[in-house]
Amino acid sequence: MIKINKLSKRYGDGQDALTNINFEIGKGEMSFVTGHSGAGKSTLLKLILAIEKPSGGDLIVNGLNLNKLSRREIPYHRRKIGTVFQDHQLLTDRTVFENVLLPLEISGFPVEDAKRRVRAALDKVGLLKKEKIFPAALSGGEQQRVGIARAVVNRPSIILADEPTGNLDPNLSAEVMKVFEQFKNVGVSLLVASHDTSLIKTLNYRVIHLDHGRMVNDIGISNE
Repeated sequence: MIKINKLSKRYGDGQDALTNINFEIGKGEMSFVTGHSGAGKSTLLKLILAIEKPSGGDLIVNGLNLNKLSRREIPYHRRKIGTVFQDHQLLTDRTVFENVLLPLEISGFPVEDAKRRVRAALDKVGLLKKEKIFPAALSGGEQQRVGIARAVVNRPSIILADEPTGNLDPNLSAEVMKVFEQFKNVGVSLLVASHDTSLIKTLNYRVIHLDHGRMVNDIGISNE
């Protein structure tokens, strides 16, 4: 699903954000990428989303070489990827249902099909009974689960998460990870950027560690 070979990113000021990164993530695989602030975690996710372009190497996502992706193809590429942020970025003047519906409205989905997809996504994250509630009435963990439902309503093959538990306590963080595992178990590939090493150590997943833009470790089982 994601194949990265000798991937590098250098900015115009000469700063190397990523240097010679190599790894693959297969279908239904969940992996973490860790490292200090500025290690290159967010840059890596931006490259996969084609928000930025690599300076060197190959980046293949869902069979597409992103180095050869045209500007017109970028929106279609992103529709196959669900993105979850630390700040879930919910619209406070819209209900839970309306927040999750938004990507489908933008994509022009037929109304009835969109409604079915929204309810299926909310059911998957355990929030179907709260579809008419506004985000302010939800807990932090519930708000993050709404963000996850919105990320998966397009039925993506890949989920990218950038510090998804950064604002949550340990119990809520574990709750979010259980939701991610549900999607992994149905064949969705997940790459989670996080500095929450205590949480990662409780989970049995691959950990890719970055240090100043370089890959310094790739551990198959995180609690070894």
